[in-house]
Amino acid sequence: MSKKALCIGINDYPGTQNDLSGCINDANDWAAELAGRGYAVSKMLDSQATHAAMTTGITSLIHGAVKGDTLVITYSGHGTWVPDSSGDEPDGRDEGLCPWDIGSAGPLLDDQIRQLFDSRTAGVRILLLSDSCHSGSVTRGIEDDLDPGHPRARFMPLEAWMPANELPAASARPAHLVGGLKRSGGDLLLAGCLDTQYSWDTSFKGRPNGAFTYYALKTLREGNPATYEAWFKAIRAYLPSTKLPQDPQILGSAAARRFKVFA
Repeated sequence: MSKKALCIGINDYPGTQNDLSGCINDANDWAAELAGRGYAVSKMLDSQATHAAMTTGITSLIHGAVKGDTLVITYSGHGTWVPDSSGDEPDGRDEGLCPWDIGSAGPLLDDQIRQLFDSRTAGVRILLLSDSCHSGSVTRGIEDDLDPGHPRARFMPLEAWMPANELPAASARPAHLVGGLKRSGGDLLLAGCLDTQYSWDTSFKGRPNGAFTYYALKTLREGNPATYEAWFKAIRAYLPSTKLPQDPQILGSAAARRFKVFA
């Protein structure tokens, strides 16, 4: 049995005026954590993370796995959506991850990710950790580590990357990204927020990070939770908070939630 991971972080979105600051740190932080837990880790940062490279990287990771292997894919960057063309989305939108070259290649959609995940060999476990807006209530979580200032939403508006003549009517465009990556497949999805919320790009102790990634790693290192369910509960002690109104999500079967973390 082997353990492999692909960590993707994109701060730079050329031509969109929607650059982020914490995604490279997120990817490097996840990579270091996973390597320390025995994973063979690959990274894609900024211009390395094109649509084609992300597709190829995920495909190679999955097709190279055999029964008993565990795969982890982390993504930190913008999320976005396009009008659903296949009729399989109740909200009429396909959601996706934003590659570095989204302006020319478009997003990596949930339908595409699901097809890639469905091609795995039986017995291969896949965990997707997404710190992006794809996914509202606000409670007061612990905010001691959060730097003052205004965090930025990890949501890429259609106007920033889609040609004007292809934009859907304004009435069809929500303020938030709805629907999410729930259809992406795999065993577990740990996501930064609800379908109706933003994941926030901010700074902690002078260092940029995604809020979800920061607290996920903080709770993992400090509490050493045994299962994904226990880990998720620990993260919820921090999020949502007054300044970070995002509700992390865990999606997967009851059995998958009881898997040992990164085992």
